[in-house]
Parts: sequence; structure tokens; C-alpha cells
Amino acid sequence: MAIHRGEIYVVNLNPVKGREQAGDRPVLVLSIDAINKLPLVITIVVGTKGENISRDYPTNVRVLPAESGLPMETVFLCFQIRSLDPKRFPEKSSGKVSDEVMEKIENAVRYCLGL
Repeated sequence: MAIHRGEIYVVNLNPVKGREQAGDRPVLVLSIDAINKLPLVITIVVGTKGENISRDYPTNVRVLPAESGLPMETVFLCFQIRSLDPKRFPEKSSGKVSDEVMEKIENAVRYCLGL
């Protein structure tokens, strides 16, 4: 199974601790395809339902269903970066973002990491 940068998967993030996002969540693949092809881990940004986030912050990127392929508005929490084993991912992606949305994600991640 090939996992590609910019694709969105619904992944079970359990087990978690503390304030980490839990349960089945949309995740956006952040790592580059050259790394995603290796038998390592996949770096992602965690998403949540847009209705759960009432304000927009520079750490978040709000994505409409038409921009993601998901059935609901999703906010990607760019301060919630994780690396996951590829075995957590389902066979098929649930959506994909455009280059423009990916650029917004990249900028928010840079902001969060001070890069």
C-alpha cells in the first residue's frame, strides 16, 4: 500500500495520554513520499471536526469538504504532529488536499515549530 503526502486517512489514534487527540480521526500525511516508501513511520497532522473548533488560530488550518474529500469541515491541528506506523492506516485514503491547502498546513507547522 502506498501512502502519499497530502492524503487524508481516518486512523485510530488510541492509545493516547493526556491531551493527545484520541479515537478515530482524520489525519493528513505530512512526511514526504521518499520517506513514506521506507519501512519507517508516517508523519501526520491530526484533524478534528470543524464544529469542535469555534475560533481560528495560526496553529490550525480549516478545510472545507470540497477541499478535502471528507464529508465534513475539518480543522487540522498543526501543533498535533505525530508519527504513526503504516499498519495503522486503512488500505484506501478518505481524501486529499490541494497544493494550496498543503502550503497552508506547511506554514502552520512551521509556525508551531518556530521554523
